[in-house]
Amino acid sequence: MPTHDVNVAVIYYSATGTVAELARLIADAAEHAGADVRLRRTTELAPQAAIDANPAWAANVTATADILEATHEDMLWADAVILGTPTRFGNVTSQLKQFLDTLGGLWRQGRLADKVYSGFTASATPHGGQESTLLALYHSVHHFGGILIAPGYTDPAKFTDGNPYGTSHVGGPDTPVDADARTAARIQAERVVKFTKAIKAGLSSAS
Repeated sequence: MPTHDVNVAVIYYSATGTVAELARLIADAAEHAGADVRLRRTTELAPQAAIDANPAWAANVTATADILEATHEDMLWADAVILGTPTRFGNVTSQLKQFLDTLGGLWRQGRLADKVYSGFTASATPHGGQESTLLALYHSVHHFGGILIAPGYTDPAKFTDGNPYGTSHVGGPDTPVDADARTAARIQAERVVKFTKAIKAGLSSAS
């Protein structure tokens, strides 16, 4: 029996751990906001030699080994899906995109529509493509028939972090997720849960 009114899946890819930390923050905030939450990582596609050559990457693989890999069932279970990816040349990582690309069957059946979606990201440099990455991620949401809930400038703190598209952080594995990003993660998670509850209740009453 579900504990709460809505189900939120936080599905992410992270190489060196920054996006993994953001994912945990968003998952915790969504749970505190009244959602049942699944935290899931996408399958690693990089060769082991590349992972082993980067100590932070190898450490993150070990640190997140207990997190289950995302499946289609997680998408079906969720009323809201919050997707996380680092930037790769201003775009979505292949690891997250590969997962999205496997959802064609569910898309054709209309089973990804009418869910809430949102996204978060991180880059090593201030102009590393965070906005373009989130906008590229949201292309899939539009094709799904999803309901995009971005944080916007709906809280005074958003004028500090400056990203209306989603939670983001600047810095690599040696730069801890800062207070601005932590606050942004909470705001985004709470907003997603708030509107997912409202939309789910509205759809139920209309049926």
